[in-house]
Amino acid sequence: MSDLELFAVCAPGLEAALASEAQAQGFDVTDTTPGGVTLRGGWPEVWRANLSLRGAVRVLVRIGAFPVAHLAQLDKRARKFPWSDTLRPDVPIRVETTCRKSRIYHQGAATERIETALRESLGATIDPQASLVLKVRIERDMCTFSLDTSGEPLHRRGHKEAVGKAPMRETLAAAFLRDCGFDGTGPVLDPMCGSGTFPIEAAEIAAGLLPGRSRAFAFETLASFDAAAFARMRGAGPAEAPGPVRFYGSDRDQGAVQSATANAARAGVGAACLFERRAVGDIVPPEGPPGLVVANPPYGGRIGNKKLLFALHGAFGEVLKARFRGWRVGIVTSEPGLARATGLPFLPPGPPVPHGGLKVRLYRTKPLP
Repeated sequence: MSDLELFAVCAPGLEAALASEAQAQGFDVTDTTPGGVTLRGGWPEVWRANLSLRGAVRVLVRIGAFPVAHLAQLDKRARKFPWSDTLRPDVPIRVETTCRKSRIYHQGAATERIETALRESLGATIDPQASLVLKVRIERDMCTFSLDTSGEPLHRRGHKEAVGKAPMRETLAAAFLRDCGFDGTGPVLDPMCGSGTFPIEAAEIAAGLLPGRSRAFAFETLASFDAAAFARMRGAGPAEAPGPVRFYGSDRDQGAVQSATANAARAGVGAACLFERRAVGDIVPPEGPPGLVVANPPYGGRIGNKKLLFALHGAFGEVLKARFRGWRVGIVTSEPGLARATGLPFLPPGPPVPHGGLKVRLYRTKPLP
């Protein structure tokens, strides 16, 4: 199949950032809809989207569709579907079905028909724990089959073993860095770095490291997979980020500093990152040109005493205004009042994005005067 429809899923609110990233990487972007971006291409584009898109949560590929009015028709057409073009009989599969505004409304019954077709026409094993997922959508009497080609969510890149409380997912960090104008040049500093996601992600972007370089994907178990071609694709990028240090993180918790340092080393960006134990009031800009200060500070859902939070944000803002002239600032928070407490000249905030059970927004500035 050389003309497939791909759907790159992202966190709601970050569709524009993902579309921009995909276009910059040369993908054929055909639509942006709530929850993701539609692309077109062949199987190599499926592999590359999983391997290289930093803002995507997973990549779905549509493998076929047909009209269906009742369960008997679904059973007949599912048995005739060319499953072997894409699926292997020796790879277990899980079926997930949704029905909307259709004469077939019973999801369980529809799932049973499709599972039976897979067993009897392909010889496949149905396993509710399988990593390969066939997503079936029956909407307005049209049945569409899509495969989740990613497997584990794409933010699980295989490097961050140690995480702190309310960790920032790599996919969100990449989108927020992009929205802050980070293009791989200039330094980045996170003064509340936790497990180090922002500096590590920035270092990877600067070095051109492929985000999926160290992990496996569900598409590797498909009949359409070309292992040699994918190995060449995966090997085309660099293996690690060289120095000098341009990406900095600090935290008052020594355990967080140690975790971030270990995570950076596993990601191959240890030479470009420096993590130190330091209170927010003690941060100073590194030598060299100004860059970006970006942080995911504590907010309402993570700490109960709001008075302490307002004091922290106020002190943070004073430090930035006094010492970081010429630097841009990005703060992720669920509380507009905490952003205002910094006293920083924020631009209009970004869209709400789900994170840790809350809706957060990115607040960013132009270079500080």
